[in-house]
Amino acid sequence: MFLSVKALEVRKVSFNTDFPPGEIDFLEDTIRQITPLHAEGEAELLDDTLGEIRIQGKLSVGLECDCDRCLEPVKFPVESQFDLFYRPMTEDDAPPEKALDAGEVEIGFYEDGGVELGEILREHILLSLPMQKICREECKGICPVCGRNRNTGSCECEVKPADDRWSALQAIKVNLGNQETKEK
Repeated sequence: MFLSVKALEVRKVSFNTDFPPGEIDFLEDTIRQITPLHAEGEAELLDDTLGEIRIQGKLSVGLECDCDRCLEPVKFPVESQFDLFYRPMTEDDAPPEKALDAGEVEIGFYEDGGVELGEILREHILLSLPMQKICREECKGICPVCGRNRNTGSCECEVKPADDRWSALQAIKVNLGNQETKEK
């Protein structure tokens, strides 16, 4: 659903829409949408702002991704309210060297006469997910040697901690050993 500035100049635009799984790309290889994304709210053009759009509402969706520790599928229901602001992109906003003040950090920018609701919801959902997605706090992860899920049982693998501080000396020792064998 495209929220155009021209339509918003006339009146507020209300939305009550569902996005079926697969319509919005949530990084399909890592995050999968398993229920329809339901969003409702309204968008309005703010007075005396030179085109600033305010979009507020609420959303709900069920997502699934692999646990960062054990790689088993984990469901993440997301229910969230949002109140977002978007300004038109100007040529002054384009240079990457421009510093943003504290108020501009909370504002998005748009081009081409409006914003796409699906993209706004996608960004909001991805930012609301936890950085580390784990199935439960006490998840034991997988064995680094054999790859077995440690939550379903233990393995007999012995994990030896590596000390990288000595790796440079180890490489010298190997090179010296190789030179000695070549000389003989």
